[in-house]
Amino acid sequence: MNFSRRLNFVKRSLRRLDNRFSSIQIIVFYYLIMTLLSLLLFYLPVFRQQDSHVPFLDMVFMAISTVSVTGLTTFDINSVFNEAGVVMLEILFHVGGLGIMMISTFFFIVSKRRITLKQRQLIMTDMNQPRLSGVVLLIKITLTMLLCTELVFGTIFSIYFYMMGYYSKIGEAIFYGFYQSISAVTNSGFDVTGNSIIPLANDHLFLIVIMFLIFIGGIGFPVLMDFYGWIMHRRSTSKIPFRFSLFSKIALLAFVVLFVGGTIIIWLLEKNHSFHQLSFGDQWLNSAFYSMTTRNAGLQIHDLNQFQNTTLIIFSMLMFIGASPSSVGGGIRTTTVAIIGLYLYSFLKNEEDINIFNRRIPQNDVRKSVVVFMLSMGMCFFSILFLTATEEHSLISIIVEVTSAFGTTGLSLGITDDLSATGKIMIAILMFIGRIGMLYTLLLFVPKETRDLGYEYPEEKIIIG
Repeated sequence: MNFSRRLNFVKRSLRRLDNRFSSIQIIVFYYLIMTLLSLLLFYLPVFRQQDSHVPFLDMVFMAISTVSVTGLTTFDINSVFNEAGVVMLEILFHVGGLGIMMISTFFFIVSKRRITLKQRQLIMTDMNQPRLSGVVLLIKITLTMLLCTELVFGTIFSIYFYMMGYYSKIGEAIFYGFYQSISAVTNSGFDVTGNSIIPLANDHLFLIVIMFLIFIGGIGFPVLMDFYGWIMHRRSTSKIPFRFSLFSKIALLAFVVLFVGGTIIIWLLEKNHSFHQLSFGDQWLNSAFYSMTTRNAGLQIHDLNQFQNTTLIIFSMLMFIGASPSSVGGGIRTTTVAIIGLYLYSFLKNEEDINIFNRRIPQNDVRKSVVVFMLSMGMCFFSILFLTATEEHSLISIIVEVTSAFGTTGLSLGITDDLSATGKIMIAILMFIGRIGMLYTLLLFVPKETRDLGYEYPEEKIIIG
């Protein structure tokens, strides 16, 4: 009887929570709870190396970095967590990267429990979807695709690592093979070996596969859904042509432009510097790898201190942009930059609307893109000024650290563990905001019910420029 009363009390409390707060506020609350749960798991002896001690603030920093799948740490993971702890981190990567609602809904589907309207609204919010219809199907297909990708390539990596002699024991090859697969797909970028993937820097096949897995995790769940629909359509007898969504087209276009443009710029800057001893093909492969990893995963095959400051600024710009919306990555998102670029292009052509792929982009989406871009720039600029006043590190190191945290990338020039307590808190806040997104951070403070004034003020022109 007491248990039943307590269960009813919890249900009533959750119902009051749903009625009082918006979906965005509830989702953020869930991520805060998940951060606290991760922190508690980190202190369990079963996941820790013997006699390992980490200050409380550093553990909080690690919990936020894990939930936001950033990859920044203030201590060596392999000296604090044992193999069971690394497996626990892999599970948390999925919760943080794929989203709390995606993981929880998947278990609802497996257990054949009914998914309520409110849960669908939370799924729509957590996955940044514009409509309720199809969100459950999106979870079924994309999560299955991602998990199958991890399983297949984890197996391939395990066999490859053992056959190539990277690990002499089959158990180690399996352990690190699956970790590399999961780390790449979830774009976590955590280093559990102490050398990231630097020992594999000359393995061309491995780097190409890793870039493909990073792409899968960062291109956006709706794009994966569209590709699945396209494959099913090709196998069917339907004569109706398949149409990719506008989101998929813009996300893919932005990816190609950023990837190719980043590769070319990095090659031009480093071909006579850090890449001067590499062959022509290796130079392009390394440039392509960093063009990919800076926007998503945070894996590295060099010491970043070898790069020129100009190249590091390019890295910071790519990290600030980040991955596609509704993916495992952070940043302002690729579609935001794409819409702003299209807006500037239409302005120069003196066109009122933004038209692309025979579709018109709503003005509301344009306003959101501008707001996200400006607020994100302002927040990162303030963070850089703040850290230059509190930390004794070079300006370029701070710029990389800030953009890496906001883009949930995880690259660093090695200053993370040397930050002051104030600096660590600032970076932790940036990681959390990068995970939930700048737009949701802004809407977090908007009441659930907003009042419409019902009238408009007169319009008056002002001088610009």
